[in-house]
Amino acid sequence: MAAQSRDFYEMLGVSRNAGADEIKRAYRTLARKFHPDFNREPDAADKFKEIQGAYEVLSDEAKREQYDRYGEAGLNPNAAGGAGFNNVDFGDIFGSFFEDFMGGKRSGGASEVRGDDLREDIELTLEEVASGVEKSIKFQRLETCDTCSGSGAKPGTSVETCTQCKGAGQIRFSQNTLLGTFHTTQACPRCRGKGSTIASPCISCSGTGRSRKTVERSIKIPAGADSGMRLRLVGEGDSGASGGEHGDLYLFIHVREHALFERRGNDLYVRIPVSFPTLALGGTIQIPVVGAIEEMKIPEGTQSGHEFVVKGRGLPDIRGRKTGELYITVNAAVPRNLNPVQKELLQKFAETLGEHHEEQKGFFERLFKH
Repeated sequence: MAAQSRDFYEMLGVSRNAGADEIKRAYRTLARKFHPDFNREPDAADKFKEIQGAYEVLSDEAKREQYDRYGEAGLNPNAAGGAGFNNVDFGDIFGSFFEDFMGGKRSGGASEVRGDDLREDIELTLEEVASGVEKSIKFQRLETCDTCSGSGAKPGTSVETCTQCKGAGQIRFSQNTLLGTFHTTQACPRCRGKGSTIASPCISCSGTGRSRKTVERSIKIPAGADSGMRLRLVGEGDSGASGGEHGDLYLFIHVREHALFERRGNDLYVRIPVSFPTLALGGTIQIPVVGAIEEMKIPEGTQSGHEFVVKGRGLPDIRGRKTGELYITVNAAVPRNLNPVQKELLQKFAETLGEHHEEQKGFFERLFKH
């Protein structure tokens, strides 16, 4: 008695007009359901073999055409018998099993690839560091091609399933040796592991699905930033291939040297000239702070080179900790090109101090004690 003819479309649960992608999805769903490693039902292995046989026929254009015309009888008896796994590529299905269950990416077809990270350098003034700043930056990155919407195919054409690997992106080889049969899997040479081919590439992106564009972003940089620091902007790098996620953008900060201030961490150091009378008599002097001028009183008898500390007038800490200090060193401003009257007055002042004034005498006394 002849064996009853089977409907491969019905086995996979798809219509006769189903496309290659729909057939592939149905096959994977059923294969996961009935694979003997995951289904312990007595008839699971037989159903799995039938599904494999049906998929082998419907995923091959030539075999599918023969089947549609003549039914199962029009096929090579070894092509879809369902009794073995002679011509089945297990790499794709096993990859799907383990990656679906273990949380990884599938091995077959065009795997999603994360986009590259990008680097941009940005320069700040000390005033911008002190207050924080919002900067507008322009940079180039790869984005999904507008012309082909990322498919890589010329508008009006479509991406086709690779006929060599049947969309798996991999092909499997078997080699018989004295030690037994060895199986190896490698990327399909026809589609380069993508699982699909493009007959007419998009002109705008040359078939890559991505094109380089200039984008503009507004970036908030917190107060207290320093040279060598970097800011990570998640998802602002290149777009990924095959629908992969964007990479990140890293902003490397450089702080421009200031004409007056020297920075050491969050502390600022500055030297200012002060007239001799003000140092001697005391008084109010003007001091620079970042972005402004303030006043500070100094006591009489202040020596040239003395350092004052102004609390909390340095730079803010980027982590929100204590603000730095401002260190001010006063230096005597020695006048040049004195007129005769000034020279006479200064000479009289020197005479009132005596040949060796008190500080000089103290210096030499300490010197000769040793």
